[in-house]
Amino acid sequence: MSKNRSLRPILKWVGGKRQLLNSIRPLVPQEYDTYYEPFIGGGAVLFDLQPEKAVINDSNTELINVYECIRDHPKEVVERLEEHAAKNSSEYFYKIRSQDREPEYTQRSAPERAARIIYLNKTCYNGLYRVNLAGQFNTPYGRYTHPNIVNKELIEAMSDYLQGEITILNSDYQIALANADEHSFVYLDPPYMPISSSASFTGYTEGGFGYEEQCRLKKTCDNLTKRKVHFLESNSDCDDIRKLYSEYDITIVEAKRSVNSKANRRGAIKEVLIHD
Repeated sequence: MSKNRSLRPILKWVGGKRQLLNSIRPLVPQEYDTYYEPFIGGGAVLFDLQPEKAVINDSNTELINVYECIRDHPKEVVERLEEHAAKNSSEYFYKIRSQDREPEYTQRSAPERAARIIYLNKTCYNGLYRVNLAGQFNTPYGRYTHPNIVNKELIEAMSDYLQGEITILNSDYQIALANADEHSFVYLDPPYMPISSSASFTGYTEGGFGYEEQCRLKKTCDNLTKRKVHFLESNSDCDDIRKLYSEYDITIVEAKRSVNSKANRRGAIKEVLIHD
């Protein structure tokens, strides 16, 4: 199957992997039956590899709703985005952002909620998707001159792709990996282990992803290895992660991170690619 060059992430997501694709591609097996990505986020690796058969998952319900609506209701999503683009302003942004504080928010249609997330992502400060402890979007307005709110070509290309043999889940990552076997390939891009107490960012979904979760993930990787399932994991380059995965191959890569609410925490940082 030839790749669709129009296919790429529609959302800017914390820890996006577009700039690391040249380092990731050589570590992906040449042949596999099913691709698994249980922390899909913006999907940079998925949309670069474009496997014919995949299982993608994320615990972020609003994110998964975006992918499901692009797959099932692309026209409605585009129409909603066009409405947002026509009305875009600081005042309008905060009006739309506040919708998830309303008791009736969950009664809004799925395409309406999907378009809201895309609109907020395209217009919020530095493209930072962040929620508070109540799960409410809380990033401020970005004041961009010409934000690319409506990308009809990308939505149509993504819809076509997701209508193939792509299973979309909204569950715990271990559940999403339950059926992976020796003919599968798993790419893991979890919320990173914080490299300092001030650098922590796990606010892309409720609950966070601390050291205990990192240990649970490592046990999952051990289980995959026992089942002869090949995996590749991205994480931060820190002592805790190096110690956890000491028996695996670790490749150090450098990434320039621009998605942070504080300007002095953006720039080139070291990350690791862990593989069996």
